[in-house]
Amino acid sequence: MTLQRTLGLLAASLLASLPLAASAAPLALDVQGMIGRTNDADHTVYHLSEADLLKLPVHTITTSTTWTPKSTFAGPLLGDVLKLVDARADNVELRTIDDYSYTVSAREAEHYGAILAYSRDGVRLTVSNFGPLFLVYPRDAYPSELSGSVAEAKFVWLIKALVVK
Repeated sequence: MTLQRTLGLLAASLLASLPLAASAAPLALDVQGMIGRTNDADHTVYHLSEADLLKLPVHTITTSTTWTPKSTFAGPLLGDVLKLVDARADNVELRTIDDYSYTVSAREAEHYGAILAYSRDGVRLTVSNFGPLFLVYPRDAYPSELSGSVAEAKFVWLIKALVVK
């Protein structure tokens, strides 16, 4: 984890402890880049509101992560979000509230059934607890493939936007 990411997470945690901090990061997602469907006036972004995200089929992954004990995460498949926006490329840059970004392969995420989790053990994720969205892979089901620093980098939290490249 980079120093910037660590400091950003610390700042987000401090902000989350203030009143109304949970509302500062609503459950929403903007997708842009090489997509065939948009819903904004400029035809550049597909904005998914909380209602849109909650309409997508819910998938669960029960796994531990480097940062959490074994838990059940729930949310839509990353692949379902990409199909909704008619993604036209394989690379997906995940952008976070704390200005971190990381690019994953959509094909690889689909292979593992990675989800954009919005809850853990039935509790909505907040900024102080990996939310509003956390890209989760089934690490425990593929320990030799999804462990170590390269694999851990794919577990991105505080997600606010995707850029399809």
